[in-house]
Amino acid sequence: MGIEIADYDPRWPALAAESISELTEALPGAFTRIEHFGSTSVPGLAAKPVIDLMAGVEDLAAVEALTDKLAALGYLAMDTGMSGRLFFYRDRGGQRTHHLHVVPDDTLDTRNEILLRDYLRRSHADAARYGALKRDLAARGSDGLAYTTAKTEFIQRIVDAARTERGLPLVSVWER
Repeated sequence: MGIEIADYDPRWPALAAESISELTEALPGAFTRIEHFGSTSVPGLAAKPVIDLMAGVEDLAAVEALTDKLAALGYLAMDTGMSGRLFFYRDRGGQRTHHLHVVPDDTLDTRNEILLRDYLRRSHADAARYGALKRDLAARGSDGLAYTTAKTEFIQRIVDAARTERGLPLVSVWER
């Protein structure tokens, strides 16, 4: 199955806010904060219709103990191989609807995903270029890995610019 890229849906921020409320109400005190990121968080940007959330926590191990409570909300754990991060996904009706990335709170503000979001929110021209790239790759019938890999050069350029603006060291957008 190919990649679906949808026109920007103005309901996406509200869906993210509902999900954030659901998580914070069901797991009070588990997260220091939760951010909506990814293409669905950038007004006007075409995106895979999946709400990406990044939650900051004081202790990753404490969240591992909440896996059953997250599963009750439909968030299932997946090992992505990325260190210093827990990843959960939620499907509804056989469709992926949410990704939840859980990271140490003191790293959240400098995560590449957050920096990319903030940069694209400010740069409508780069957001438009990114949307066009995603549509082109989806039209080619790229699978998930090929799609992600083909976006890397563009994303790396934007993240490098964002990190430079903030005086942060440059790092690869591919986490290990």
